Amino acid sequence: MRILAVAQNTFREAIRDKVLYVLLFFAAAAILGSKAIGWVSIGQDIKIMKDISLAAVLVFGVLIAIFVGTNLVYKEIDKRTLYTIISRPMRRYEFILGKYFGLAFVLALVTFIMTAAGALYVVVLGGTVTLAYFLAALLIYWELLVITAFAVLLSVLTSPILGALIVFSVFLFGHATNILVDLPQQLESSAARHMLHAVYYIVPNLSNFNIRAEAANAMDVSLSYVAWAMTYGAIYTALLLFLAALAFEEKDV
Repeated sequence: MRILAVAQNTFREAIRDKVLYVLLFFAAAAILGSKAIGWVSIGQDIKIMKDISLAAVLVFGVLIAIFVGTNLVYKEIDKRTLYTIISRPMRRYEFILGKYFGLAFVLALVTFIMTAAGALYVVVLGGTVTLAYFLAALLIYWELLVITAFAVLLSVLTSPILGALIVFSVFLFGHATNILVDLPQQLESSAARHMLHAVYYIVPNLSNFNIRAEAANAMDVSLSYVAWAMTYGAIYTALLLFLAALAFEEKDV
């Protein structure tokens, strides 16, 4: 119940955040503008609209997770409201989990709204939406949960600006992890190879959550793959939340 209380309060605070509505406005503009981009490719407009709509869900969801998530704990410390909260019979890990789940609920609502709007827009313009489209949106949300957990960890460890830069860098890097193993021939026998391979296994491979191409082309998506990707994301999320709770326990506040 204590975790739920913190989650509800975090949800209400995030819903009132003006940044959320600014980002949603630009997300809506991107989804509506996908039709104009689709005109460039004759006969491919519906496919492009689906891809851009899902990309908008991902990009603006990540921005919400970063800008709101990296402020979650830092803001409480900066405003000194944290002292009132932790002086009550509440464990510190409960506070971290409450903050995380509160933002996760916000992202679930935002993802649902943007996915539904994109699907409705495609249908209105004569396209069809398959199960793959909604599975792609589900995996996008799962990726947002990983990013949010990392943002919460950085919110405990550093300032919002630095935290946002680090989380966004990891997001970009997580979609390009294959370059760490597809090395040029001259690096195959170097010491850098072992270091890059180690980084490959540490940084979450966010491309595992990307099935937008399959959704745009109305291809079948294996449910076993979706389950595997969700398990992969859940493990990373649990690890990041454990580290966030551990760091918060050690933090002198």
